[in-house]
Amino acid sequence: MRNLTEANLTDTVVAKIDPRADARFRQLAESLIRHLHAFVRETELSEAEWFAGIQFLTATGHKSDDRRQEFILLSDTLGVSMLVDAINHRKPGGASETTVLGPFHRPGAPQLPMWSDIAAGLPGVPTFLSGRVLDVQGQPIAGAALDVWQTDSQGLYDVQRPGGAAAYARGRFTAGADGRYGLRTVKPVSYAIPTDGPVGVMLAAMGRHPFRPAHIHLIVSAPGFAPVTTHLFVAGDPYLDTDAVFAVKQSLIVDFVAHPSGPTPDGATSPQPFCISTYDFRLVRQEP
Repeated sequence: MRNLTEANLTDTVVAKIDPRADARFRQLAESLIRHLHAFVRETELSEAEWFAGIQFLTATGHKSDDRRQEFILLSDTLGVSMLVDAINHRKPGGASETTVLGPFHRPGAPQLPMWSDIAAGLPGVPTFLSGRVLDVQGQPIAGAALDVWQTDSQGLYDVQRPGGAAAYARGRFTAGADGRYGLRTVKPVSYAIPTDGPVGVMLAAMGRHPFRPAHIHLIVSAPGFAPVTTHLFVAGDPYLDTDAVFAVKQSLIVDFVAHPSGPTPDGATSPQPFCISTYDFRLVRQEP
């Protein structure tokens, strides 16, 4: 433990992990130590740079609270979230693809009847989203749950509004016996992720923009099936190929078809133009 050098320091630190520690923890800790030390060696990190990194991580923690998770935003913008997602959700052909959860999911969204408007009272283009929840063989999944959330027409989630804004543009729906679901909202818009914290500073230093293409978030689940956390992206959005969090997948890009005023999919009539979008989710059955 004395006179440690660049040559033997890493092995010495790794050797300090108790052999009786949990095997998976031991694997993760050793790999983290070796990769972190390798980074320092490869870049010949200066003391000032090391301290700047400490300050950055400290600021990231300070920016996080029960309404905002800056570390998730950091993970998203570095592509780590999508890499973890890809490794943990390898799907068979035909299954709906997953994307990142994002930092603005809010548990406890209200349970709403079919065709309820999660964006009631918000400005924007009325939009009707519907489809089915199926298994990969195309059979309907009765009673599947859909947890839905999105920004308002100004590109802000409710939790980003000052003063503890009440929940809006969120809701939970239950598919019918035929697997069908339907809801009303406003057409999502592309928006910038928060740039008033350490992640914004990092993106600026990298010369990257902070924008995400317009999308609706969903978590679709049913007993006996692997849940799917995903987005539905608006076809034609200018940021589809440069998403700040690397989450776009071709299978999740859908048309939001514009319609003039008139009959709507929920059986009512709209006095103003609206959009219709449809998407069928296909879930993979979990092994018992």
